[in-house]
Amino acid sequence: MRWNWKYALIAIVILLIEIMIALFVRDQFIRPFIGDLLVVVLLYFSFRTILKAKASSVAIGVFIFAVGIEVLQFFQLAELLELENNGVARVILGSTFDWLDILAYALGIVLAYFADQKYLIKTK
Repeated sequence: MRWNWKYALIAIVILLIEIMIALFVRDQFIRPFIGDLLVVVLLYFSFRTILKAKASSVAIGVFIFAVGIEVLQFFQLAELLELENNGVARVILGSTFDWLDILAYALGIVLAYFADQKYLIKTK
């Protein structure tokens, strides 16, 4: 374990953007697609803040996690657990499966990984 302020600052900024989107954006593109894209970027940089792991491992792990949550939405896990009216569970588990969410996750994780590789990791 470690603490990396550079990644922490990026994660905090993305979290603030996500909160602004959740509170103020009611559209059919930014909130559902860009919000999903940014959530994996947020997770990537959050894990990079505390884990001393290869960037590629973090990227793959976050993508698998995000797709796993989407698969649970396909099987309507929230409804099976009778949590469909629980706001926290709906935020964490989501509510509806969408193939475009998986596309957003893929684009987001590629964006985060390549930004990290190109601009953030010190080259020797």
